[in-house]
Amino acid sequence: MKKIRGVFSKRGEILAGNIIFIILNLVFLTVLVLFIFRQGGGISTLEESYAKQIALVLDSARPGMEILIDMKEGAEADEEWFSKNYFSAVSVNDNMVRVILSKDSGYSYSFFNDVRVKFDVYPEGKLLIFIEDE
Repeated sequence: MKKIRGVFSKRGEILAGNIIFIILNLVFLTVLVLFIFRQGGGISTLEESYAKQIALVLDSARPGMEILIDMKEGAEADEEWFSKNYFSAVSVNDNMVRVILSKDSGYSYSFFNDVRVKFDVYPEGKLLIFIEDE
């Protein structure tokens, strides 16, 4: 009897191709998941969140208000840097809020309300905002 040559004679090649395909997919998915987890809970996300939160508060603020914002999670993200530089963690210039929680990052966000702002940042991560009378 004569052997039939075809798909069945290349079993080893099909198996190796499938294994390489599966391995490459697993590597890709692993890198993707690591990237998402790294970006989702990082300092940059906290900076963006705090900057937007402060800008929204300032947009709705009225003269004479005092606002307290808890930034403890941000202070704990890079404790060593924050403990030395907490006084420069938040700045407001020309209707722009800038939040810096580590030496290699920072996020700015603008607001529309034309208010004069004074604030104190405390080492434990509290931000007290004073809206001055005009």
